[in-house]
Amino acid sequence: MGFGETFLLLFGALAVTAFARWRGWSAPLLVTAVALVVSYIPGIPTFEIDGELILTLVLPPLLYSAALDVSFLNFRNSLPQIRNLGIWLVVATTVVVGGIAYLIMPSLTLAGALLLGAIVSPPDAVSAASIGRRLGLPRRVMTVMSGESLINDASSLTLFRVFLAIVAGSTVTWGDGITDFLLAVGVGVGLGLVIGRIVTAIRRRLDDPVVLGTLGLLVPFAAYAIAERFEGSGVLAVVTTGLIVGFNAPRTSYATRQQERPVWLSIDLLLEGFVFALIGLQLHDVVSDVWSSPLGPWRSLGLAVAVFAAVVLVRPIWIFGNHGILRLLAPLSARRRARRELRLDEFERRKDAEFDARGVPADHPRRRRRPRPPSDQSLLSIPELTVLSWAGMRGVVTLATATAIPVGAGLGLPEAERQTIFLVAFAVTVGTLLVQGLTMPALIKRLGLNSEAEEQQDAAELAAVRSRAAAVGLAYLEERRDEWRQKYGAEATDAVFDRFTATLERIDAGAEAAEELADDESADRRRDQLIELSRGWLAVRRSVVLDERDAGNLNEEVMRRLVVSLDAEELALDTLASQRDDR
Repeated sequence: MGFGETFLLLFGALAVTAFARWRGWSAPLLVTAVALVVSYIPGIPTFEIDGELILTLVLPPLLYSAALDVSFLNFRNSLPQIRNLGIWLVVATTVVVGGIAYLIMPSLTLAGALLLGAIVSPPDAVSAASIGRRLGLPRRVMTVMSGESLINDASSLTLFRVFLAIVAGSTVTWGDGITDFLLAVGVGVGLGLVIGRIVTAIRRRLDDPVVLGTLGLLVPFAAYAIAERFEGSGVLAVVTTGLIVGFNAPRTSYATRQQERPVWLSIDLLLEGFVFALIGLQLHDVVSDVWSSPLGPWRSLGLAVAVFAAVVLVRPIWIFGNHGILRLLAPLSARRRARRELRLDEFERRKDAEFDARGVPADHPRRRRRPRPPSDQSLLSIPELTVLSWAGMRGVVTLATATAIPVGAGLGLPEAERQTIFLVAFAVTVGTLLVQGLTMPALIKRLGLNSEAEEQQDAAELAAVRSRAAAVGLAYLEERRDEWRQKYGAEATDAVFDRFTATLERIDAGAEAAEELADDESADRRRDQLIELSRGWLAVRRSVVLDERDAGNLNEEVMRRLVVSLDAEELALDTLASQRDDR
């Protein structure tokens, strides 16, 4: 695939994506459908897919961008569900699909059939997440869905490499496979923690948005390559790095955040459109290859239908079966939770005693007890589980791993079987995108799932944080009144402080305060004082917001909305100050 073909593919995918976004449709589904049709137009060039290239150049930035947007605290709270779907469901799907494939087509060999199972096991949450955001799915469903997609790729790629080694003739035992998996997880997560902390330290100390933005573009590739070099999971390294950098992003300069956000949105748009267009364009060549295969087209198509059915059915069976087991174990879990609550109460009593001894105020954020989840927090509702069980669309990783099977003699998998595996992977990817993706919006609407309760809770948290920020802001002003009287004079200082205090008491939103400041027609000296006050007030509010997030009193997604408004106010202040300097 040359430069010209790549450019045309990118431009075409972007055009179709733009149309889909304008119409409010699912862009991945429409791009795939259009590419399916285009693949049968005479004269369309052949687009060869390099699976290793996609895994190395396309997957890391997509995963990193997704991890930046995931709430670290919500991810941690939903980790049991995420781990269940991202690891154990992947293993179960691999085993079920592998068994079915081996029964239908023994020529694949058991290792080859399990290789096929590993290829089709990981769902891609791009389509499901975009639909869920548009229709307002509850936050915890979105967290589980997005979190699953961040770690299931690592599980499936590890299984893929183990079974590929067996197919190639290597002697691999169950112990070797488990050891490889644990090594991949440990090294990947460990390196991700180290790289994430290093990048965070650089972002805090360097105030150059252009350099930091460029560094951010290189980070996912570096994390992936370093982890793979040390036999770890590059996927987990990228995800862990993204979670840490995203969690600490509000502590960096606002200019860096404002520059990074649109860049990553544009990269996601191009890469997702490119990959889904590649998926659709393979139809013609795949069907031609399988039709001329010595295994025959009907047997291969029958295998594709059977695997597609297994992939669709295993997910709800696993999810609802696990839900039933958790319900049966609920009494035991309740007793264990009660013992844990007693230990937490004792720990908090000792902590309060230490704070009292150090003179920490009772209303300090660090002393505010973190809200504890309700007893049924680990159990999603039946409608939520239904949506989650239907969100099994396959995508980038399935396509990339199917094409990453090496071609050549001595690899243990004949070319005919390799073509069949690719056909099945392609059919499962397109089938789930079209069947589940097209019906997902209707299912969500039919079940009546929405985030109204969460929006009310968010509003309450927002009001509480604004009230606390206003109180801290007024205290901040009073602490500096005497200092400013000596610096600027009592009359000028009192006039500025009284106006600022009245503004804080009248409004809660920082942007409105900035607008009033911008409209101020007072003397330049008073304007400079107001700008200086506003900067200090901004720093106080930002500190309050982050303290409330860290103490568990403010949801991270609400915190991010507040940070965006604070960033907008800081930009307004900088603009006002620069206009003052230019005069």
